[in-house]
Amino acid sequence: MSTTVHRQQPEQPEQTAGREQLSLGIAAARNLATTTKTVPQMQGLSSRWLLRTLPWVEVKGGTYRVNRRLAYEVGDGRVTFVQEGAAVKVIPAELGELPLLRGYDDAGVLRALADRCERREYAAGQVIAERGRTLDEVHLIARGKVEKLAPGAYGDESRRGVLADGGFFGGQALAEEPGTWEFTARTMTACTVLALPRAAYEEVAGRNEGLRAHVRRRQADKAQPQNKKGEAAIALASGHTGEPVLPGTFVDYELRPREYELSVAQTILRVHSRVADLYNEPMDQIEQQLRLTIEALRERQESELVNNPEFGLLHNADYSQRISTHSGPPTPDDLDELLSMRRGTKVFFAHPRAISAFGRECNKRGLAFDTAEVDGHPVPAWRGVPLLPCGKIPVSEAGTSSILAMRLGEDGQGVVGLRQTGIPDEYEPGLNVRFMGINEQAIISYLVSTYYSAAVLVPDALGVLENVDVFGTPA
Repeated sequence: MSTTVHRQQPEQPEQTAGREQLSLGIAAARNLATTTKTVPQMQGLSSRWLLRTLPWVEVKGGTYRVNRRLAYEVGDGRVTFVQEGAAVKVIPAELGELPLLRGYDDAGVLRALADRCERREYAAGQVIAERGRTLDEVHLIARGKVEKLAPGAYGDESRRGVLADGGFFGGQALAEEPGTWEFTARTMTACTVLALPRAAYEEVAGRNEGLRAHVRRRQADKAQPQNKKGEAAIALASGHTGEPVLPGTFVDYELRPREYELSVAQTILRVHSRVADLYNEPMDQIEQQLRLTIEALRERQESELVNNPEFGLLHNADYSQRISTHSGPPTPDDLDELLSMRRGTKVFFAHPRAISAFGRECNKRGLAFDTAEVDGHPVPAWRGVPLLPCGKIPVSEAGTSSILAMRLGEDGQGVVGLRQTGIPDEYEPGLNVRFMGINEQAIISYLVSTYYSAAVLVPDALGVLENVDVFGTPA
């Protein structure tokens, strides 16, 4: 016995001809229906933790002055090199970063010193300078990493620091009495080093009394009473008995304090009047255009706060607050050292790849991230300090990046963001939208601007862990 199954076929438009339609067709209904839609989406958005975390200071005059106590310059800068083929040379003016040459500006003399620098190549593990030997050379690191070693409290050899590209040591070789090396300098990687022998310096200084006089003045400045941060000392007395004469003192200030002017990021938003008139339902076209434009400006603002050469955090970290990783990847030891360099560290910022690399190093040691809560969000932390992602921190082609550690706020003498609110046509704090008119093509124009900067109130408010290998080595 067979059974025949009849399948109902979809009704074609021509099949309804000649008989009454009982309900509204789907095709016609769609003409009247409003689809459910999203606002325009944007892939270039990030969490922008830096903008959300920085405490913002009002800068009503457009300029923010950071007054500090008088500090004697110590010259702990970096030197810059230029490469011509296989030849590597130090830029003469960069020799002014050496402590005893800080402030010296005779270009001809500096060029003569730069020309006398000798290039030397070292393999990993070689000794460049040995503790106890006569200090008779200045060493400038063009490429590679060098560790400083000295005996510890129990006689074992301990690492006293790591120097990398642009670093230098042995500046005391230019002094009247240079003394001996207080540490052993040994390469951690293959290195290219430029050495300035004391004999070469004496040859140049012998023909330029102004150079020798400048070095003497710099030595005298270093001999001035100062605290461990290089600030002019305040004379005090304590623990006395009887009626001794108390010392008189005053607190001296910097004569030329640094001033930060607000920077600006701007663009002109253009919308055709026809679009604004006819296509504003269910979403306001101008509002959506402004929203996406403002998001892009805020992304640029955060990038500038990190990378701008004038006020960006990477460029304004004091060189005494920069350290290099001990082995390449960011380890718990590296972050502990970075954390110990300042009081009251409130936050770390790192590229997401650097956070991932740090997580791998923790896993190798059987350690786990802490967790902290920031604005209601659980985030990874180290020693209770939030470790926040910031994709604006660059990663080099070689796979190295940096990790920032900072103290925040004016009250804590930390890092602050700068802006001015209450500006004309303000749309968001520190951002305004100004109508520019309609041109002959009926295009409406708006000028969208945001004003901002950042300031580091004292040098130890901001620290940087450099040469962070985010890729690591194969297991």
